[in-house]
Amino acid sequence: MLVGLVGIAWGFWSAPTTVEQAVEKANSGHHGTDSHEVQSHGNELDSDDDLDDDENSEGDNESDYDGDLYEGENSEGEDESDYDGDLYEGENSEGDNESDYDGDLDEGENYEGENESDSDGEEYTHQDYEEDNHHEIHSEHQANGHGSAHGDTSSHGKHLLYQLQNKPWASVYVAGLFFFFIALGTLAFYAVQRASQAGWPIVLFRVMEGITAYVIPGGIIVLIILLFSVFGYNHMFVWMDPDVVAHDEIIQNKTWYLNTPGFVIRAIVILAGWGLYRYFSRKFSMRQDHSEASDINYHKRNFKLSAGFLVFYIVSVSVMSWDWLMSIDPHWFSTLFGWYVFASMFVSGITVIALVTIYLKSKGYLEFVNSSHIHDLAKFMFGISIFWTYLWFSQFMLIWYANIPEEVTYFITRLEDYKVPFISLLVLNFIFPVLVLMNTDFKRTNYIVVVTGLVIVIGHYLDVYNMVMPGTVLDQWSFGVTEIGAFLFFLGLFVHIIFRALEKAPLLAKGNPLVEESKRFHY
Repeated sequence: MLVGLVGIAWGFWSAPTTVEQAVEKANSGHHGTDSHEVQSHGNELDSDDDLDDDENSEGDNESDYDGDLYEGENSEGEDESDYDGDLYEGENSEGDNESDYDGDLDEGENYEGENESDSDGEEYTHQDYEEDNHHEIHSEHQANGHGSAHGDTSSHGKHLLYQLQNKPWASVYVAGLFFFFIALGTLAFYAVQRASQAGWPIVLFRVMEGITAYVIPGGIIVLIILLFSVFGYNHMFVWMDPDVVAHDEIIQNKTWYLNTPGFVIRAIVILAGWGLYRYFSRKFSMRQDHSEASDINYHKRNFKLSAGFLVFYIVSVSVMSWDWLMSIDPHWFSTLFGWYVFASMFVSGITVIALVTIYLKSKGYLEFVNSSHIHDLAKFMFGISIFWTYLWFSQFMLIWYANIPEEVTYFITRLEDYKVPFISLLVLNFIFPVLVLMNTDFKRTNYIVVVTGLVIVIGHYLDVYNMVMPGTVLDQWSFGVTEIGAFLFFLGLFVHIIFRALEKAPLLAKGNPLVEESKRFHY
């Protein structure tokens, strides 16, 4: 934890405070791609401006502006522009639309592709954080090398400054969300077993209750990060900026939902619901241990509580995914997103249950757990990995095939700027676990389950990373001291809380009326 805390502190300390520092830091290392000439896949656009491939190594478009007003959808940073105006008003739609304007604004040309515009209007304003100009700094760096300039770059530098200042916040947010999601996925699995009155996992209940002990502290940490966003200490959620909303019609139409009071209220209600279920389910479980053998009152209470909670859970997880993740890219939407996030946290939680169980068993505890219990956990790891892939592919394939600019640009950005972490998701979260755990004997082999589990954990950390980083830092991503430090800090906190909770109660829920069935579980 201490090492991680040092890494986080370094990230905030080293974040640039001036435009000059931001430009210098960006020039020292860039993680963009080398080809953005096609915005909507398959569509290549011609521009009246001269595009120099050598000066556009990120594949972004440069356009000269003689006026000041640019309104339009742009792709998480694919357009580079020279202009003599003052204000840029544009929303990142993660696309690169090119159009030429001779008057105030021509909205007729939207090619699912790249927008380059010349305009003689009066205003050029820009949303501060989902900037479409994230490649302009790279272009500026190259131009400096050739002795040329791109006109007024102060606005571009400001955008870059916000991206780099977002980076330590986003790194902490990714790690905090990921470990909170593990506890939340475990809570769902625990509630499902309670509501279904399954017999086989009773001997694992104390492990699940230990992991879910992180729900309350982890939720509080995430809430604090969100409140820092609400009060303007970071800029991860661009719709929280009133200046952006004032010039963005799409976000204006969503303000009935995307507003800070509603955002905070929903977060508090959701976290309170999750925390209360964890508190009372644990309380009833412990009291059942001290009840007479014939008295299963608390067992029945837990059954009813869990059944009701699952209804609240599936709705609240969807709302959480819209608020805390999807609204980072406020122009983009997906009806599958809530299920996708749920699948990720569900398989992560089940995987950690298996890892903690195997660890405790290796230390001489949980003698009542046998290979059949591990086999069932591994089956869930296998099955939910396939379920996650089904949702990943369904979301990606439908959006990619439809090729609608405001939807497809979400994936174009990730394929072009985050190609390695994006493609890694399929390898780590589907190909590897499915190929390994397809074998029945491997599901009973502890070290194979552990290795596969570690791969799944890393893969779903990358999944959260891919959901957060592109919308907060654009192409200025990296895996450095801050990212590693944040992961280690939350890992240490997570492990500490889990094992403190495990120390406080017997590792067998002996009062559960199905405990003997669970002990005898073999097949």
